[in-house]
Amino acid sequence: MHASALSLSVLRRSIVPRQQHISKALFHDCTVSDLQPIRLLLLGSPGSGKGTQSNRLQSNFGVAHLSSGDLLRRNISQKTAAGLAAHEYMAQGRLVPDETMVSLIDAELTRMGNPNWLLDGFPRTISQAQALDAKLQQLAQPLNLVINLEVPEEVILERIMDRWVHIPSGRVYNLSYNPPKVPGLDDITGEPLSKRPDDTPEVFRVRMEQYEAMAAPLLDHYSAIAVTLRGRTSNEIYPQIEREIVNRLGILPAADPAAAAAEPAAVSAAASR
Repeated sequence: MHASALSLSVLRRSIVPRQQHISKALFHDCTVSDLQPIRLLLLGSPGSGKGTQSNRLQSNFGVAHLSSGDLLRRNISQKTAAGLAAHEYMAQGRLVPDETMVSLIDAELTRMGNPNWLLDGFPRTISQAQALDAKLQQLAQPLNLVINLEVPEEVILERIMDRWVHIPSGRVYNLSYNPPKVPGLDDITGEPLSKRPDDTPEVFRVRMEQYEAMAAPLLDHYSAIAVTLRGRTSNEIYPQIEREIVNRLGILPAADPAAAAAEPAAVSAAASR
């Protein structure tokens, strides 16, 4: 089948009725020739909802999700050398050194098999961004969209104080809107939940100051492909994220979330022929 016909076929199967969020006309802003794989960097201050939005994108668009925070916590839980080194910095609310993060992220990117992916929580500095750019150029997978989440600080602090995590898996619960079925226990394994060592008001203030200091130059670095989306809740912001993906990359959310992992790859392959 011709590439354009295949792309249109996949797109038609993946359209989902979301008129309450995105007008139907927006689905046609990109021609088939403009279709691109999703190579997304999700930015935002600590507690801005990057994990929640990443899970929605993973479900609706079939992207592979690489979270630097989950990667760090997994290494800390497994007591790897990199994990032990990173733990001291995180417990003090300090950023993990660039060389540690680059080594972890490079390994994860190399083993990814999905052409559609999003990065959550990395890079955090210009030097990390430059290292990331160089790695992605080597893989012939440069970033094509950067989304910055902007949520009021008072909302973020409330989220952080209500947050509990299952460290081995990275699953996150919030007592206000996503509580565990059994208080204090993970829904899947039944294992105890924990507070992150940096989920305190004091550490939050330190991390916010650090984030604000690094965010402006990082957004400037990615200005050609960056957009800032604002809201108080994840439900307010997510429709804006979908709209950006649809309009900029031409990829539509799958009608069947279970098929989402396969369909973006088919669109990517067709568009590249």
